[in-house]
Amino acid sequence: MRVLVVEDARALAEVVAEGLRDAGMAVDVAYDGIEGAARLDRNRYEVVVLDRDLPGIHGDALCRMITDGRPSRTLADEPDDRAMVLMLTAAGAPEDRVDGLSAGADDYLAKPFHFPELILRIHALARRRPQARPRTLRVAGIELDPVRRTVSRAGRRVELSVKEFAVLAALLRASPGYLSAEDLLDRVWDEHADPFTNTVTVTVGRLRRKLGEPPVLTTLPGVGYRIA
Repeated sequence: MRVLVVEDARALAEVVAEGLRDAGMAVDVAYDGIEGAARLDRNRYEVVVLDRDLPGIHGDALCRMITDGRPSRTLADEPDDRAMVLMLTAAGAPEDRVDGLSAGADDYLAKPFHFPELILRIHALARRRPQARPRTLRVAGIELDPVRRTVSRAGRRVELSVKEFAVLAALLRASPGYLSAEDLLDRVWDEHADPFTNTVTVTVGRLRRKLGEPPVLTTLPGVGYRIA
């Protein structure tokens, strides 16, 4: 899952980003509304964690920009790929919550907050996206629960690192299609990942070994990887 944190308090932004990365998410950070809007133009995010009182572009205005990106209800064949918005702000009074939700936010969490609750709310928002799949992913005898962070194959528990887990989740969601190394960099790593390193190849290799025999993670040279 790829998440954008837009927060002008740099220390808090880094703490939130690091905690979400530890939970297996790819996280980019913007420190004002203008930078946040620019990142949203460049990248696709499942969830945006958004402060309200931002310099440059106010959080409410940025939220409306994201919400306005939804296709019209009359365009039923046009996919809704916009990010879900979680407002994370010190303005926690009931009227503040009403204002934030009125601006188009999908959820609202006041500071100070309990970090495990933030993680659960982000996962819940990702599941609410129109194109989201069921929580437990089941393909080729593999079962992955992104909330409980468990993986099994044919009933056998498989222990994975954070990045291995995220790569497997991306491949299961894409199955039976392929994901290229570039696709995986975009979905699992943040925008600072070096596209010229072999980090994807190494991670996929470790994942393939841990999934065991018979081989279920296949590679098609020049195309990418998939769960067969």
